[in-house]
Amino acid sequence: MDVTIVGAILLVIVVVIAGQTIKIVPQQHAWVLERLGRYHATLTPGLTIVLPFIDRVAYKHVLKEIPLEVPSQVCITRDNTQLQVDGVLYFQVTDAMKASYGSSNFVYAITQLSQTTLRSVIGKLELDKTFEERDYINHSIVTALDEAASNWGVKVLRYEIKDLTPPKEILHAMQAQITAEREKRAVIAASEGRKQEQINLAWGAREAAIHKSEGERQAAINQAQGQASAILAVAEANAQAIEKVGAAIQSGGGMEAVNLKIAEQYVGAFGNIAKQGNTLIVPGNLADMSSMIASALSIVKGEGGSAVIRKS
Repeated sequence: MDVTIVGAILLVIVVVIAGQTIKIVPQQHAWVLERLGRYHATLTPGLTIVLPFIDRVAYKHVLKEIPLEVPSQVCITRDNTQLQVDGVLYFQVTDAMKASYGSSNFVYAITQLSQTTLRSVIGKLELDKTFEERDYINHSIVTALDEAASNWGVKVLRYEIKDLTPPKEILHAMQAQITAEREKRAVIAASEGRKQEQINLAWGAREAAIHKSEGERQAAINQAQGQASAILAVAEANAQAIEKVGAAIQSGGGMEAVNLKIAEQYVGAFGNIAKQGNTLIVPGNLADMSSMIASALSIVKGEGGSAVIRKS
């Protein structure tokens, strides 16, 4: 029985010594090893043998990127406006020894430094600029933190502003400003629409007037050309008729036909003169009709002067 108890005790001792001797560091972790109270080494991921009761793991650090929520705080802008700001800081431990001995609490140090830097950056900007210059604010905070945190074995990767909350009065004023700006844009858009409408109507009326005048001009040209063509056609027809009459006169028996036609017209014209009034006009010698016809023929031939009709 005593041998069994002694064996169990030895087994426990061996297990304890083995647990103190064999250390397994997980991936993306770094352990700081102290020997007799002083820094000895930084254990990297994997299996490591240490001296039991002499070496001890004093600090364990995670080498992954760590998000750190920065507490919300009130900042005062350049134009003396209070602004509630909160953000998120992303950092990573790059040197386990500095992170262990450079600061008693590097997380608290980074948090406080980010808040003070944020207040300083916001104080240089006006309220409207704080909403527009988020990239500038983030870059300024990262630059300031990274310079200071290098002594703590920490690399500040980026800083992101989660929210910027001005006072309620400022929010109401900003909302009223946005509403007024949108109403202004609506009025301008409506006026631009009416302006464009008037321009379109004017251009339409102008184009219609131009087309109408072009149509009237073309119609007048066509009408003038038609009248000219008609006059030319009539003139050509008269010329052809005269030419044919002249040719007929020069042919055989043509002059006798002309004499007969003239005599008929003379007698007809004399009869029309006699019918125009209440008084009946008759020749002085009704029997001398042949002399009258001869006088008319002499006028046609150009042998006699102008005929004179005398009343009896």
